[in-house]
Amino acid sequence: MAATAAEKPVALIIAQGGLGDHSYNDLAYSGFKKALAETKLVGKPVESKDIVARGADILRRASDAGFGLVVDLEYSHGDALQGVAKDYADVDYVILNQVKAGKNVASVLFEEQQGSYLAGALATMVAKDSSIKGMSGKPIIGVIGGTKSVGIDKFIVGYIQGARAVDPKAEVKVAYSNNFGDPAIGLQMAKAMFEGGANVVYQVAGGAGLGVIQAAKQEGKFAIGVDTDQDGLAPGAVLASMVKRTDIAVETVIKDYADHKFPGGQTITLGLKQDGVGLSPMSFTKDKIPAADLAEIDAMKKKIIDGDIKVWNVVDQGYPSFFK
Repeated sequence: MAATAAEKPVALIIAQGGLGDHSYNDLAYSGFKKALAETKLVGKPVESKDIVARGADILRRASDAGFGLVVDLEYSHGDALQGVAKDYADVDYVILNQVKAGKNVASVLFEEQQGSYLAGALATMVAKDSSIKGMSGKPIIGVIGGTKSVGIDKFIVGYIQGARAVDPKAEVKVAYSNNFGDPAIGLQMAKAMFEGGANVVYQVAGGAGLGVIQAAKQEGKFAIGVDTDQDGLAPGAVLASMVKRTDIAVETVIKDYADHKFPGGQTITLGLKQDGVGLSPMSFTKDKIPAADLAEIDAMKKKIIDGDIKVWNVVDQGYPSFFK
């Protein structure tokens, strides 16, 4: 008997930074493995040292190799995926963090700006509280992105907006590592930010961001993790993590595929309301943060969900005037 579409193997194309980043890729891969175990489907991750430049080639090779579903984590593959999907009508594709057209393409968006708003607000509250060890009492914080791109700036702009909601004069230092895999770069850049007065630095740089966490530990400051709960990587030095549930997204689309309910042509959006993004439980730092501040963060979250706070989305709205 010929295999049905949902019996064909599943490929997960790993993004820049690779597996072992303790962040975006690893969390997505955990959802991938869980979905395969539950659906009994066969699948494998696909990695490349030249993941950006070889996008179309990687997608075509996966499509020619008999995969029935290709889930792509690499943001730069968006246009290539849309083109390849047209040539392989019998293959289903998933692209994360953007919307691409196609009857056999499902798009997954996260409201990263919403969770980042809460991260920026919390970072500024803590930075201004000199009673917290290592904090100067001044509203100076930082953020290091992996690349200067709309996908990364979506986090950064939300972070700045949250910081300015707490203190309109908050200073947010912004830099880009142009690297998602080298912790040494993140370490060096974060140390420079801390030496320049930043109290808290948010990392949106995958594996390179692990160096930001290391720097916070060394300097007696705080880092904010990203994508997965990174609080345990340096207990007490990671103020919180802005968790982005790529595991849930990947698990969901694979299960839909297995059930012959693949959401082709549709866009799945996961924000605070869907628990698709949000702050970690802060297991190692919650007792250091004043109860009033935690209550205010909860109130902000509710206002965002209810629509009373509008968080800027650079993908839809372009860049705001407060982002220099």
